[in-house]
Amino acid sequence: MLKHKEYRREGPDYRFGEQVSFNDIKHTFGLNHIRLGRWVEKDERDKAANLIFDSLADLAFILKLPPHALGLRQTLNLAFGSGGQKGVQAHYVPAHRELALAKNAGAGALAHEFWHAFDHYISSKAYFTSPVGHSFASSCWLADVSQIKHPLNQRLEQVFTVALLSHDGDDTHDFVNRAVALDKHYGGQYFAKPTELMARAFEACIESYPDISNPYLVNETLNSSLAIAGGYPTLEHRQLIFPALIAYFEPLGVALGHENQAGILTEITALNDEI
Repeated sequence: MLKHKEYRREGPDYRFGEQVSFNDIKHTFGLNHIRLGRWVEKDERDKAANLIFDSLADLAFILKLPPHALGLRQTLNLAFGSGGQKGVQAHYVPAHRELALAKNAGAGALAHEFWHAFDHYISSKAYFTSPVGHSFASSCWLADVSQIKHPLNQRLEQVFTVALLSHDGDDTHDFVNRAVALDKHYGGQYFAKPTELMARAFEACIESYPDISNPYLVNETLNSSLAIAGGYPTLEHRQLIFPALIAYFEPLGVALGHENQAGILTEITALNDEI
């Protein structure tokens, strides 16, 4: 568990030392709604706002995305210090499209849970999902759900392929095999779920990004007990997954940037028409 007072970050200064608010976070990153717990005091709120702002900015920077894209077209909600689960740092609630961070224990889980939110959001854009089908893109991929043909969707499938299949594509990757062994060891079905495999692969690549160290965004994919047990991709495997992630997210960011620019131009045109 990483407390706020233990937090150490290295990376660009996006805020120029200024205090930001959760309202700043909402508008900068295109979120739909932010919910704060009733017991979050002002000092805690201010510290958390800065930590979360920097973390989301780091994530956008690493993925080469415009900051507003992290809000997933203003469908993603954020909760801080509200509705947490005992012993859980953070969780994503598909029914509410809400990423929830615990008040004092949310550090290190933001990247993992963001992937869950993205995986959920993009499923209906990438696959022909049925009403009773899979609601996450990684699950759709594993179940061979029909893909919606688009170059970006093909790049997304390449991310899954590199992360979860062997080099020749004929077998599961050792990363998956190690997760299966972990599930057998603990007597459950968690580590080898495609959603969890991809969330761990994603956060591992984010933590391995050079020149940025942000333990509030992601933590312990290298030296934790789970990492030592093989629960994350190896450094060599991350070097293959990360380029596939960027090959997907960078053109996605370009497309979203053009879309946002087109929206601004439309608003300007409408305003000029009114004048």
